[in-house]
Amino acid sequence: DGLGIHVTLDLGGQMRFGPDVQWLANTTALGDEPYEVDAGLSQEFERSIRRYWPALPAAALQPGYSGLRPKIHASGAPAGDFVIQGPRVHGVPGLVNLFGIESPGLTSCLAIAEQALHQLGESQP
Repeated sequence: DGLGIHVTLDLGGQMRFGPDVQWLANTTALGDEPYEVDAGLSQEFERSIRRYWPALPAAALQPGYSGLRPKIHASGAPAGDFVIQGPRVHGVPGLVNLFGIESPGLTSCLAIAEQALHQLGESQP
């Protein structure tokens, strides 16, 4: 349900690996989202990382952070493209919804910004 575990160098020069996808139950109540990082997933991360970094030092990984990333498709379903909804769709002037934009969609950020501005311009009186 993702593109796999990859590496990013942060501004401090540290490597961060991720993301991992874990689906939440539809019954998860607002405010009860589990933000704890499951340290038990480190073996899966390590196996994946060793495919492109075989010399990864043993026990070098430590949990980082977690967050929620809304999806526009269900678990196991083919990933849909992202959705841009402007005022013409939802009727709220000055609002553009950007749903499901992940990598590689983020590489289109300038074109997406142009589209959002265009849709905002359509909503002006």
